[in-house]
Amino acid sequence: MNNDVFCKSKDGAFYFVLGVIGLVVLAGLGAAYYMEHHGHVVTGMTNQIVWGLPHVFAIFLIVAASGVLNVASIGSVFGKPMYKARGPLAGLLAIAMLAGGLMVLMLDLGRADRLIIAMTYLNLKSVFALNVFLYTVFFTVVALYLWTMLDRKMHAYSKYVGFAAFIWRLALTTGTGAIFGFLVARQAYGTALLAPMFIIMSFSFGLAVFMIVQAVMYRWNDRVLDEVILHRMKNLLATFVAAVLYFTVVYHMTNLYFAKQVAFERFILIDGGVYTNLFWFGQILLGTFAPLAILFHPSLGKRNGWIVTASILVILGAFAQLYVLLIGGQAFPLSIFPGMVESSSFFDGQIHTYNPSLPEFLLGMGGIAVAALITAIAAKVLNFMPNDKHHTVSH
Repeated sequence: MNNDVFCKSKDGAFYFVLGVIGLVVLAGLGAAYYMEHHGHVVTGMTNQIVWGLPHVFAIFLIVAASGVLNVASIGSVFGKPMYKARGPLAGLLAIAMLAGGLMVLMLDLGRADRLIIAMTYLNLKSVFALNVFLYTVFFTVVALYLWTMLDRKMHAYSKYVGFAAFIWRLALTTGTGAIFGFLVARQAYGTALLAPMFIIMSFSFGLAVFMIVQAVMYRWNDRVLDEVILHRMKNLLATFVAAVLYFTVVYHMTNLYFAKQVAFERFILIDGGVYTNLFWFGQILLGTFAPLAILFHPSLGKRNGWIVTASILVILGAFAQLYVLLIGGQAFPLSIFPGMVESSSFFDGQIHTYNPSLPEFLLGMGGIAVAALITAIAAKVLNFMPNDKHHTVSH
């Protein structure tokens, strides 16, 4: 009888959470309708800054979707049983987050129906068009990957499909980084370094998301994650966070080597106002050094609650990093004539301003809610819980 009451209370709480998530999705859709009906003039975006806050959310979700699949790849491709047990959950999160990210991306276009043109007239010279192809195949490959992991009859093919998924997720993240790496119309972009940088960012962001979702699922099912597994995963997260810091340093040192990039680096590192603050306090202090201090602490690094806190800080740092790269990169003007002052009615040579609006934020949160909704419903219907040894929480 007590178990029945407990199960009913769990179901009630689940549907309540599902309802809250659904409301956030509706708020995001309402924000998209509001922006499409009134035009992007109601947002903070302008002709100078055309990628706003929704793109920060979308790119985070897309990059993290690729990175979270790395958990499954470590298990299937590299033969690590601990990670193999987490493969189905990683695959689910990859599909859910990519769906949420693409929803934000499409609804922020203003004319989402124009996607039909991109689908029917493929321009192979456009990195944007190539990314549509990468996203579509990613969905297919990950769906097949989940099939091989969940169906015992298909287990024999899991490693081969997992290898294909591993290669394709690298291609997808490279394509996302190439969007900026191939763009020479902004001082912040136009460097091949952004492609590998986005790959290591995906490792860090994706694993941080996975560890938070995993902690929630274990807590919800009254289970405790094995300390050995927790220790290994938090060390891997710390390695990825440190690697992102390394690539960030290399990116800025490379820019400082070229005289034409010094003004941009000064803008980001010293004189950029909100972008400088987000870089030093958001990305470096809050999103890098604080998580590393927690993860490597002899006491805090062993506690699940603190590790989840470190993962949350990594995600907050990720948003700060993407905001600085995406918005800050557009805010700084392109130096068309180095060493000369530019002035025209088209804002040449001027620092561009951007103030994100509430509809933009709601649309971004709607994308996260879509990912959460897909994950919650799928986890309720199918067994995506990692198949480790069960531990019962003592009450």
